Amino acid sequence: MFQGSIVALVTPMNSDGSIDVGNFKNLLDFHIENKTDGIVILGTTGECPTIDFDEHTFLIKEAVSHINGRIPVIAGTGANSTKEAVFLTKSAKEAGADACLLVTPYYNKPNQKGLFQHYKTINDAVDIPQILYNVPSRTGCDLENETVISLSQLSNIIGIKDATGEIERIDFLKGKVENNFVFISGDDLSFLEYIERGGCAVISVTANVKPNLMYNICNSMLNGEVEKSRALNKKLSNLHQGMFVDSNPIPVKWLMTHLGLINQGIRLPLVELDNKHQNNLIEIFEAIK
Repeated sequence: MFQGSIVALVTPMNSDGSIDVGNFKNLLDFHIENKTDGIVILGTTGECPTIDFDEHTFLIKEAVSHINGRIPVIAGTGANSTKEAVFLTKSAKEAGADACLLVTPYYNKPNQKGLFQHYKTINDAVDIPQILYNVPSRTGCDLENETVISLSQLSNIIGIKDATGEIERIDFLKGKVENNFVFISGDDLSFLEYIERGGCAVISVTANVKPNLMYNICNSMLNGEVEKSRALNKKLSNLHQGMFVDSNPIPVKWLMTHLGLINQGIRLPLVELDNKHQNNLIEIFEAIK
């Protein structure tokens, strides 16, 4: 179910910070038209920390209803409170999501035993496919390899989104996790090598603005066309970096506004991309042929 180019979708907002439902649905159609293989909503790029529970449930229902089974919908339901993560994961199941993406608890900095118990509690509480999400640069804690191996034995945990950028982790884990465990890159800068080493997909920020090219890159790699995939990805190398000149999703939302895909809207404490980066980001995007 989960392979290829999966977009880490932004949450469109109006200038007052309210959810722009119309453009949310437009983006879902845009990705289906451009062959995106799956949608992650309410992840890091979707500004999940500032989306309240009612909005969270509403957006999952809207996505599931609008997509209507055409591609998988993965709902971000992680939290630094295990109780809240269970609640959000149950809500996603009730709304019809295909899977949940569960970021490691941020700020509290749990140890490995705490991380295992956190994920085990969610696993035991909700019967839905669950994907671990490790991004220590943002959360302040690392889901270590041995913990991933233990978690892979639980019934509902089906894979990991690895946003560490440390490619060697997949080499260590392959053969030690359960056979049906899926490896998904969460790092646009290194995703191609990750897939080449056994990953099945990328959850991508860049796919918000170049969905068809990201699809072609992933599809080529998964079909064994390694050199073609590398050549296509080289076109996006500067854009991959440009997406992170400031905290995600600041750059990608600004560029999408410039391209007319969404209205200008982002929630505090995030603000619009600084002027010093704007022209460079436009030049990078327009140079892609």
